[in-house]
Amino acid sequence: MHRFSAFRAFIVFGTLLAGLAPRPAAASCGSASCFLVTHAEEGVQSAGSVQVDLSYRYLDQTKMLDGSESTDVVLVPKINFEDQTIEPDHHQEISTRNTMVLLGIAYGISARLSVFGALPLSVGKAHEHYDDAGTPEQTFTNADGTSGFGDVAAGVRYALLVKANDLLMGSLSVKAPTGAYKLLDSEGAINEPTLEPGTGSYDELITLYYVRHQFPSSFEWFVSGSQRFNGRNSLDYRIGDETVVAGGVGYAAGERWVFSLQANARHAGRDDYNGQGVPATGSDSVSLSPGIRFAPGKELELYAYLQFPVYQDVNEAQLAPRTGFVVGLSKRF
Repeated sequence: MHRFSAFRAFIVFGTLLAGLAPRPAAASCGSASCFLVTHAEEGVQSAGSVQVDLSYRYLDQTKMLDGSESTDVVLVPKINFEDQTIEPDHHQEISTRNTMVLLGIAYGISARLSVFGALPLSVGKAHEHYDDAGTPEQTFTNADGTSGFGDVAAGVRYALLVKANDLLMGSLSVKAPTGAYKLLDSEGAINEPTLEPGTGSYDELITLYYVRHQFPSSFEWFVSGSQRFNGRNSLDYRIGDETVVAGGVGYAAGERWVFSLQANARHAGRDDYNGQGVPATGSDSVSLSPGIRFAPGKELELYAYLQFPVYQDVNEAQLAPRTGFVVGLSKRF
């Protein structure tokens, strides 16, 4: 594997870790995840080698949209699991701020085949809204946020084509419902699905990734596509499926620095509860994401990426991401 592999996994929400992050589909309580993933999620390891990746991820979801237009009021439903109903316009959204500490591990079985896993050690969702919005009983609350261990994912990755200038890779992964998804809100009811650390469902993800590097040029480009199939949990709630396409370029400045820019497009389907489409869920978006990587020593890399949405279109009115970032380090053994 050549030195410039640092850019080989800029795929965004729809890659392997999309299933582990807070739900990428904008939903009733505005949960989302950064469009960024790191090179730990792509590339195959040398046989017998191990890669460990530790990252911190943050997403500020405070933009209020109605379709693709700004709005001053975002009224969203509540999923009443006790009565098995959807209560429309239940509360007015203000903000959701998502954080995650994510540990990724990959092991090379052969020069082309690797197995990998990812553990969301801490998933946090700080949330603010008004109950009984527009009535004399309107009250502010910030007590419905949650935190905890998230949903673990595991999978296999195989290099379908390996040439001097080309790499084509595919991966399959499954997310298991290891995170809590029945935590209670401040009123003692089961919290909104998008505010839980986990989803309660088994999900599958398939990804194809192609990268081209014409040596000895310092530039590299890639294209990728992924499809996520989300399952239904025991509460009869199902997050909408997700499709992601991405492309980008990277530039290696010497042996230590890599600068990159990627464009990411995502379609998130509408959620479903008890056979009904859930209002204020599902969206389309495009983001630009600059990034930088630094290798201070052998087999160690530090990285930082930013995300800036340039187009967003949501179903009904929702909170949407304003900006996000990922910082972390990756070590090979």
